[in-house]
Amino acid sequence: MPDRGGGPTGPRIRVGRPSRRARTLLMTLGVLAVLGMAFSMFAGFWTDWLWYRSVHYSSVFTTTLWTRVGLFFVFGLLMAAAVGFNVWLAHRMRPPLSAMSVEQQSLDRYRMGIAPYKKWLLCGITAVVGLIAGASAAGQWRTWLMWVNGVPFHQSDPQFHLDVSFYAFDLPWYRFLLGFGFAATVLSLIAAALTHYLYGGLRVTSPGARATAAATGHLSVLLGVFVALKAVAYWLDRYGLAVKSSDFRATGNWTGLRYVDANAYLPAKTILFCIAVICALLFFATLWRRTWQLPVIGFGLMVLSAILIGGLYPAIVQKFQVQPNEQAKEAPYVAKNIKATREAYGIDDAKVTEYAGTGSAKDKSTLRDDVDKTASIRILDPNIVSPTFQQLQQIRNYYTFPNNLDVDRYSKNGKVQDTVIGLRELNLDGIPKKNWINNHFRYTHGYGVVAAKGTEADGNGQPVFTESDLPSSGELPTYEQRIYYGEKTTTYSIVGGPQKEIDYSDNDGEKTTSYREKSGVSLSSPVNRAAYAVAFGEPQILYSGAIGEGSRILYNRTPKERVEAVAPWLTIDGDAYPAVVDGHIQWIVDAYTTTNGYPYASRTTLGDTTADSLTAGNDSRAVVAQQNQVNYIRNSVKATVDAYTGEVKLYQWDTQDPVLKTWMKAFPGTVKPKADISQDLMDHLRYPQDLFKVQRELLTRYHVQDAQTFLSGSEVWQVPDDPTNKSGNAVPPYYLTMKMPDQGSQAFSLTTTFTPNGRDNLSAFMAVDSQAGTPDYGQIRILKLPTSTTVGGPKQVQSQFNSNSQQNIAEFVRLIRGGDSEIEYGNLLTVPLDGGLLYVEPVYVRGGQLKYPLLRKVLVTYGGATAFEDTLDQALDKVFGTSGAQPPPQTGNTNPPASGNPTVQQALKDAQKAFDDSQAALKGPQIDWQAYGKAQKDLQDALKRAEEAQAKASKSTGKNGGGGG
Repeated sequence: MPDRGGGPTGPRIRVGRPSRRARTLLMTLGVLAVLGMAFSMFAGFWTDWLWYRSVHYSSVFTTTLWTRVGLFFVFGLLMAAAVGFNVWLAHRMRPPLSAMSVEQQSLDRYRMGIAPYKKWLLCGITAVVGLIAGASAAGQWRTWLMWVNGVPFHQSDPQFHLDVSFYAFDLPWYRFLLGFGFAATVLSLIAAALTHYLYGGLRVTSPGARATAAATGHLSVLLGVFVALKAVAYWLDRYGLAVKSSDFRATGNWTGLRYVDANAYLPAKTILFCIAVICALLFFATLWRRTWQLPVIGFGLMVLSAILIGGLYPAIVQKFQVQPNEQAKEAPYVAKNIKATREAYGIDDAKVTEYAGTGSAKDKSTLRDDVDKTASIRILDPNIVSPTFQQLQQIRNYYTFPNNLDVDRYSKNGKVQDTVIGLRELNLDGIPKKNWINNHFRYTHGYGVVAAKGTEADGNGQPVFTESDLPSSGELPTYEQRIYYGEKTTTYSIVGGPQKEIDYSDNDGEKTTSYREKSGVSLSSPVNRAAYAVAFGEPQILYSGAIGEGSRILYNRTPKERVEAVAPWLTIDGDAYPAVVDGHIQWIVDAYTTTNGYPYASRTTLGDTTADSLTAGNDSRAVVAQQNQVNYIRNSVKATVDAYTGEVKLYQWDTQDPVLKTWMKAFPGTVKPKADISQDLMDHLRYPQDLFKVQRELLTRYHVQDAQTFLSGSEVWQVPDDPTNKSGNAVPPYYLTMKMPDQGSQAFSLTTTFTPNGRDNLSAFMAVDSQAGTPDYGQIRILKLPTSTTVGGPKQVQSQFNSNSQQNIAEFVRLIRGGDSEIEYGNLLTVPLDGGLLYVEPVYVRGGQLKYPLLRKVLVTYGGATAFEDTLDQALDKVFGTSGAQPPPQTGNTNPPASGNPTVQQALKDAQKAFDDSQAALKGPQIDWQAYGKAQKDLQDALKRAEEAQAKASKSTGKNGGGGG
């Protein structure tokens, strides 16, 4: 027989099966890989459970876990069942095979190919869609918990008169269900159509009917369900108009119904709902009529109606009814937006008072006494003096302070003092020798509080410390000084075992300690050690001899991180601050409840509205969840984190907030009642900065309550840029103990300024009472300046400071910058005083080998008078006292300038020499503080002589100079 293979003949190579040993090895490797993946997943789950149990918030973990699991299985199974049932039904309805066309003959190969695997293929498809749907549904655990636990707001929206809880809690869940229904219907429709086509129920090229009656009925029902869901969507869209965001030319960001929404979109959605219901019934009717003619016509009409009624008609209304008379048409809806926005952001009770801004004719010497009664002016800027704290109080390189310190209040002899405070936290970059044992066992904690008076500096420009040294001592009561939890503590530590920890060092050498609290997770169990070795990617945890009986691992150690973990439904303020409370250092963390479903209230993005010159490039000061868009916010929770034990406590602060009540129902027992806040803790609570920044941003527009004025945009304000640097970012708010005009006494306050949109003069001053536990806490007061009077804003005041030649400011700056030194301007504080505005700004100098800033001068201006002196009291005395500020020179002066006066020149020459001497004293291996102090005194004397000589020359100019022509 001839060879019919068509190929060459020759020896055949037989490919044998792998040997038994190879198969065993491959199987073993596969099993080990599966076990490794399983244990990795288990390690993540197990360590999370252990951590939540260690902080006594295991209910948060279990509630969240079971909610996710429940949603995953319920919606995963529903999706799998919907798709699987329709595939099974389409297969069951397949027509009997008859004389097959070419199309069916081609498909027959695929039918034969999948026939042995039909059940497995069906299970695989349903499993995949089920897993995807379940995973998507599990991410909606917040939406589910808010819907099932929602409590009423007892406030109704102005359009549909439904409780706000419907929009905040119910509508998001209904939208999720609707989206899930659409997904299930579309996937079922696609799967059913493919099955019908594969088994001959649908034909594309075959002669005769294109679909069997069974396929027609099946697919028509699915299309009817889709159109019915579309009808539900149209109905929900009506309510969605109340929380819809859009760009509105007159106001920018807008939420809620406008004229075109109420008079075009709303009736259009109602009409489209009715059309969709009729169209859905037509699709269902094909079960009896067995034709798609009427449903297709109905669907086409629905699409055409959506274009004409839902798109074209509102555009016509906007063009021909709204735009010709926009203010009159939109005014009623703007009024609703203003009211809702002010309520949603807690600014509806803000007191706006007209304020002259120019001061009265009261005698200046009397005003000097009023200054001390009006404000305790803080000249120690917490955002500048951190390097000074670092240099003077770091003590050891393995300690550090945050870049921005905090302002708090402490009492001494019954008098409350604004205090700048920072903790001496652990700095692993500064340890002498870095290795795994040192990084995680030996150097585990910081030590002690460092605090200084906010209103004073010593003769060298250094802070006046009220708590200092190591161990820290001073005016604060006795407290546990070890800091195991802090803003800079971002790595894990293993404590309490056989390895001793370095406590602190003094002249007698290192002191050691061993952590004995129950914080953290025990590593006594081999399972725990293995789980953490996998979770942290650190095998040494499994076998290290430094871990033994009593060893515990501490992690998630920053205050914001801990609060966010135990309360994932809260938004965390960017600035956690420490306070000594009841014998312990407590981190105080402000937390917010938010929603973006408050009808008619305009939305804002937290990251944008809370950004300022301090948060730029500083993630530790930025609000958590920056991308969140919200239109309702409340500081509903005050949280504390013990710096030694790590214990987290959540306290209910806003007892009326329905969002917090909803979450307290979802997570019972996690939030303590407000009554549990001790008086010692209450004394240190304050109004949070991020909430204040959100409110001040909204008040740039929503201080106006008249709709016509709001639409005109004539009274829009802006938050000014920080004048003390060139970052171009907003000026941060400042804490200050002060008295507003309508207050009887000073109160700890948070303050800011506003300028008109696009201009630099001052338009308003805003302060909120930040002293917790007082009746006025949270009261916003705004002093609105008249538009007819131009009062200098922060940028203008700073510019006047920099260019002022009368007080030798410009010359001082030139001399400092001419050497190896830099000027750093502190916070520009604004204080309302007798109808005018007092500006105070500390001036710091950093230079030579002195790598930290010292307070050298204080700038003060009021009513056009400016002083530039060594101390605040001297500057205030000059502005308000008998010496006063010299008037500016008259124009048209024909005499030589004052700086040409030989006396002035000699004084400036002496000042330059004294400055050079002071720089020389800072150089060398040891700073000569005595020589530096003498040179600084000579510099002050020289500048004072120059000022007096210049003043005499100015007076002479005023007497003898002629007028300009």
